[in-house]
Amino acid sequence: MAVYKRRVRVAAPLDEVWEFYSRIEGLKALTPEWMGLSVEAVRGPDGEANPDVLDTGTEIRMAMQPLGVAPKQRWTSVVVGREEGDSSPWFRDEMIGGPFPRWVHTHEFYGDGDETVVSDTVEYELPGGELGRRASPLGRVGFEPMFRYRHRKTKQLLE
Repeated sequence: MAVYKRRVRVAAPLDEVWEFYSRIEGLKALTPEWMGLSVEAVRGPDGEANPDVLDTGTEIRMAMQPLGVAPKQRWTSVVVGREEGDSSPWFRDEMIGGPFPRWVHTHEFYGDGDETVVSDTVEYELPGGELGRRASPLGRVGFEPMFRYRHRKTKQLLE
């Protein structure tokens, strides 16, 4: 399985950055417009529609249509782990239905004075069976612009 990692330092306190990323509005704000994201449904672990916080067990159904012309892709992600700590909270979501055979995204946050380090780690496998597994390390070419945008937008919105 391939792994993609990226970090950014944000001149904003940990609690503000953590709160922003803990809500569906954060996901929407950090997704580039050209990806054509639509969040179709969010269900909390207790079945509640549109919960305030993306807690362990929250299910997010989404669709994307990059550039408005590519075929629409739907997927479902579930928050499979979440831990709030004083200086290093994290949460992890896993795609349970969608275009990737494997997609596990760990979001980690580290407080450093009045700043926060945001770290994204994605373990993934591209579609296409054995050929996709062999080509998976090349996925970073597609992920880099998206995560560069997400980190730049995080700084723009929170600093």
